Amino acid sequence: MSDSLRQELLEIFAGRATRRYGLSDVNQLQHALQAAALAEADGAPLASLLHDVGHMIHRLGEDPASRGVDDVHEQLGAEWLARRFGPDVSEPVRLHVAAKRYLCTVEPDYFGKLGPDSVRSLRLQGGLMSAAEVDAFRANPLHGEAVRLRRFDEAAKDPRAATPDFDHYLRHVEDCRLK
Repeated sequence: MSDSLRQELLEIFAGRATRRYGLSDVNQLQHALQAAALAEADGAPLASLLHDVGHMIHRLGEDPASRGVDDVHEQLGAEWLARRFGPDVSEPVRLHVAAKRYLCTVEPDYFGKLGPDSVRSLRLQGGLMSAAEVDAFRANPLHGEAVRLRRFDEAAKDPRAATPDFDHYLRHVEDCRLK
């Protein structure tokens, strides 16, 4: 991995990811590491590690959702990632908010699994999907990866979880980087 990309990732995740993650009891870095640990067993840790990078690179201040602002972190993060990685990393990130909306629409019990911050942001992100939105989401060839990422995302909020450190996941960067 190039030293410049490694430094950029470390600045974002070591420097900016120590803020609290919404209303949960973990910070952004803990959340990212937990999502990556859950995904590692499934073979896709990098998208899960980087899925919320948009929260850390926007300029809207801390917790814009509490002020009624959708930070569109999924789009911002996907654009940032697409300049560095292939669509197997950037597209599930771009779709992970749509995946939340989708799961809340098609799985009656999924809404009950959302933490308070996810419920609050769901309203800002468009709420439940229409039938046309469900069809459009399902038509995307990477929608299954986005759903998988979303499930890791929601499960990654345990303040007592033990995970490997950030460097552990950086070994996946070179395989996913744009050449």
